[in-house]
Amino acid sequence: MKIIVAISGGEIGRPGYPVETTEIDKEIIKLSGKKRANLLFIPTASSDAEGYVETVKKHFGERLGCRVDVLYLINSGIVKKEIGKKIFSSDIIYVGGGNTLKMLKVWKKNGVDKILKRAWKRKIVISGLSAGAVCWFKYFNSDSKKFIKGKNNYQLIKLKGLGWLNASFCPHYDTEEKRKRHLKKMMLKTPGIALAVDNCCAVIIENDKYQVISSKRTANAYKVFWLNKKFYQIKIKKVKLFKPLGELLKKTNI
Repeated sequence: MKIIVAISGGEIGRPGYPVETTEIDKEIIKLSGKKRANLLFIPTASSDAEGYVETVKKHFGERLGCRVDVLYLINSGIVKKEIGKKIFSSDIIYVGGGNTLKMLKVWKKNGVDKILKRAWKRKIVISGLSAGAVCWFKYFNSDSKKFIKGKNNYQLIKLKGLGWLNASFCPHYDTEEKRKRHLKKMMLKTPGIALAVDNCCAVIIENDKYQVISSKRTANAYKVFWLNKKFYQIKIKKVKLFKPLGELLKKTNI
């Protein structure tokens, strides 16, 4: 069974902020099939920020009962064999947010992308938030330039992901207005559909099925595409049962 849980965004209790994604995170743990799951946090996109690591340990470890380990890749000197050992010893991979462009470069340099794909095929639950959600898709719109040009002077860019899932992904759809404008323009020249997802909402892909869940009633996911010169934004129903992934990826209503 191959599982990906792509979370658009939401807080997990960093100092001064609430905890917003607990219901989604509990579902991730449930999908692992373990009462006390081994969760490996990969904080590459945040440049291995120690504050982020401590927040994840508190949330997934103290609150939710996981055994939390961390895969440091920035200036760590870790070798490929040790990377593989950490990844394959986990029940859940949780990838944090931040600079997706930098993260993918570091992963490819260290062969992490290939090891993670093997882990995915070995039934290890792959999950993540923001950068940790978009990277599994074919394309996504990214704010990675803000880490170079500053928070207020950047433009969103279209980036190519790992391509495990044949669709595009747009996070923070409800909280960053420029995402909507950029995605609409981006999809004019991008084949297939995009999943546009609000914060506190996640898309679960399990083999050839999918489900949308949220930790906030008003948070939703949308299927976005152009067809015959018309732009479509269709809300995806949040239902308890999984539905065929093929339906989601077609340029039709669902």
